[in-house]
Formats: sequence, C-alpha cells, structure tokens
Amino acid sequence: MAAARETLGDDPRFEITLGDALAMPYADGYFYTAVCVRMLHHFEDPAPVLAELARVVSPGGWLVLEFANRRNLKAIARRLLGRQSWSPFDLGAVAYKPFHFDHAPVSVRRSLRAAGFSVRRTRATSLFRLPGLCRRLPAGLLADVESVLQEPLGSITPGPSVFVLARRTGRPPRERA
Repeated sequence: MAAARETLGDDPRFEITLGDALAMPYADGYFYTAVCVRMLHHFEDPAPVLAELARVVSPGGWLVLEFANRRNLKAIARRLLGRQSWSPFDLGAVAYKPFHFDHAPVSVRRSLRAAGFSVRRTRATSLFRLPGLCRRLPAGLLADVESVLQEPLGSITPGPSVFVLARRTGRPPRERA
C-alpha cells in the first residue's frame, strides 16, 4: 500500500484498498472495467480469482488481463534443447519460482469463459525479451515492430506475456463445486 500511496499520492481519481483478491470488498457489479497486470501469475489456479473478478465487474463490463504464458517460444526452445524439464504444451500452471506461475493460454481462456467472460482480443507481448537482441537493436525499433505483431500473433501467443480483453457476459458465473 505504501508504494501505491507513494505513486498515486492524493490523486482523488484513485482509491487504494488492501484486500483479498479472492474475496474483494466490493459489491457485485461494482466496476465497469478491471485491469489486472502482473497479478494472475501469483495464483496457481486462475479460476477462483477470475470468478471473483466476474462478480465485481458488471455485466457488459470489461476485463483487461495480462498473464505469464507458459507456452512461449523461449520455453519451447529451452525444452527442445533439454534445458527445461517441464513441457510448455501441458495445461495448467507451472511454478517458475515460489508463488509465481506461468499459465497455459487455453487454461486461462477456459477459466475466463467459465467465470462469465467472453474473450474479444488477445495480444502477444514482450516478443523481444532477449538480452542479446535488446543490446544490438534500438529499443524504439523493437517497440515499433512489436506493436505491429502483437495482435496478429495473439492467437498463437508466442511471447512470454499475453494480454486479453474480455467482456463480462450477462449470465452469472457458474458455481464452483
């Protein structure tokens, strides 16, 4: 909370709340839009947190979600070269360090659908997160090329990060057993 207060100061447009992502202190449908970046990688199972987001996002509202992608080109190459024990093509999450998980894009999409979200757009991001490449080419050039590739490559998700724009449907989320 201190970092948020330091960054946002007394800006009246923002409310800083400390809470549990699985039991947010907001009424059903409180938000029209939720933006979650670098959050989902702290949950091994995305389904409960996505269900809670569906509860607090109003029907017809929007979710912008970023998640760490286990099926990225770098992970595929490491697996093929024998430098990685886990398969990037398995479903579910893989821990890459304590309390940090990469997720299979298909698993996240299924969890979004089950929670009551309809994926509208997907973007593959961080496509050039390779130190050697970043040292050899200008950052502006890499950013320009990536901005052109993000949406066309979204359906195959080759980058280590994926952004999803999802719309909250009118139906309530399914009850979890």
